[in-house]
Amino acid sequence: MPAQSWLDLPAGHPFGVAHLPYGVFSTSRTTPRVGVRIGDWVLDASEVARIGRDAVGVGDGPDLTAAWEQPSLNAFLDLGHEAWAVARAWLVEILTDDVHAEGVRPHLVPLADVTVHLPIEVADYVDFYASEHHATNVGRIFRPDSEPLTPNWKHLPIGYHGRSGTVVVSGTDLVRPQGQRKAPSDPAPTFGPSRKLDIEAELGFVVGGGTTLGEPVDVGLAAEQHLFGVVLLNDWSARDLQAWEYVPLGPFLGKSFGTSISAWVTPMAALASAHVPLPGQDPEPLPYLRGRADAVFGLDLHLEVDWNGTVVARPEFRDIYWSPAQMLAHLSVNGASIRSGDLFGSGTISGAAKETRGSFLELSWNGTEPVQLEDGSERTFLEDGDTVVLRAWATGTDGARLELGEVSGTILPSR
Repeated sequence: MPAQSWLDLPAGHPFGVAHLPYGVFSTSRTTPRVGVRIGDWVLDASEVARIGRDAVGVGDGPDLTAAWEQPSLNAFLDLGHEAWAVARAWLVEILTDDVHAEGVRPHLVPLADVTVHLPIEVADYVDFYASEHHATNVGRIFRPDSEPLTPNWKHLPIGYHGRSGTVVVSGTDLVRPQGQRKAPSDPAPTFGPSRKLDIEAELGFVVGGGTTLGEPVDVGLAAEQHLFGVVLLNDWSARDLQAWEYVPLGPFLGKSFGTSISAWVTPMAALASAHVPLPGQDPEPLPYLRGRADAVFGLDLHLEVDWNGTVVARPEFRDIYWSPAQMLAHLSVNGASIRSGDLFGSGTISGAAKETRGSFLELSWNGTEPVQLEDGSERTFLEDGDTVVLRAWATGTDGARLELGEVSGTILPSR
């Protein structure tokens, strides 16, 4: 358990020493570089690495100064899991040992004075479909006369390859997408703005440490060596575009117009106390998806979905069927290489109860059950001007509440 910081943060601050998420920030006087959030401050990471060159083993070890001077986390991710552990230990030391206070204080910037940027240069983006409750609900909506889960669903983590260039940082407005739409009763498709614009409340996993083409990532080592941290992720979805295009090859324009992630990446090390068993996998997965309990785990993360100021859902990540380690192992089992900066989403996080559904498709049951907001208005899908904010929290290693960086976005009219 980390000691108290000499910053004298309020007891139980959600961004205390047990958290220390990474991001990329700039000020009116500085270019974008890596920062670490502590309380309501941002620590200029490269400057404190420069102070402690000897302490972090520069020369014989990782060059944190150079990595943290970059405008993304990718160079730091390249250093690998041992360097991540060294860096975290150094950050905890300088923020808890009074001997460092005088040297570190000049490199703390008030959060209100910084601009945050996309924390990673996204190499590849894959989105999974790992919630049994979400997949079941979608199956019941679109295939009411068939089994809700497809025959392969409980044998492998289903996913699709997304568009990395349209991943944006929290606070970025989203333009309503246009495309082809065709309802079952329509004689022919039409073109225009999406009429069923939706969100998907997800957890995104940031990958570090590349692999060689042809060498799969072992499920037992995936979390330990390659899962750097997590972000909240909103997989904006145009359901009408998606419904018309996705057979036979899956999502395309209905998903690729924008994906929002939080500005702060919570290290996996900060979530060590949030590990929980998976809800149970039956049938037993094939051997390449099986691993030790400390490698194949779920996370006790609590989410909330805020629609124009009204919390309309509270999904629980512990309900997710597939482990993040299993997703990464499956992603690479065919020999596909991974790269630092890869991002993969969990898929919509939904539970059995209506109030835990992580998409508006499910909450409104495809538009047939409107959702009432606190201002008296009703919604089925997103309207222009609507703002959605995703938040999440877990119990940190110090026993206090740890909050992930939120992710927000507002819908602008189509162009």
